[in-house]
Amino acid sequence: MDNSLAVVYLSVLVGILGFAVVSVFRQLFKTRKRESALSRLRSKLSKDKGTAQEYYELACIYSEKKVYTQAIPLFQKALKAAEEEGEENTAPIYNGLGYAYFAQEQYDLAIRQYKEALKFKPDYVVALNNLGHAYERKKLTAQALQMYEEALKFAPNNATAKRRAESLRRLVTA
Repeated sequence: MDNSLAVVYLSVLVGILGFAVVSVFRQLFKTRKRESALSRLRSKLSKDKGTAQEYYELACIYSEKKVYTQAIPLFQKALKAAEEEGEENTAPIYNGLGYAYFAQEQYDLAIRQYKEALKFKPDYVVALNNLGHAYERKKLTAQALQMYEEALKFAPNNATAKRRAESLRRLVTA
């Protein structure tokens, strides 16, 4: 009986350690891939003029690393390059720029960028959620609720919009 209990404990311990090792390696490979892309893009863009996609990818990497002061000019370069290239799908670039401003608590600038994203793609649920969040931070509850409800029109199962809209409805009716 004691032997089988020890085997169970040991099996559980090995399982937990195995899970931890896999998690660490996944994170390591993800970080390595991101750093490799960062190095490649920085090197290329320091030598040549890049495409909108390349500026956008580099800006996103800086945003993931929370280096927003370097991400913002890259998002702006991505927008300029997209305009020159005749790129029509600029909504993600505007959304990324809005996120970088939001992270720096520049909510008015973030709101402006999210609205620009929605001009290009009115059913862009991520931008609608982000705009709602920015309105919440500015204490504009009615506008925030409106954005979350708009997001729910396009994506009825959107967990973020559902949760935030429900919470704001309670605040508005209280």
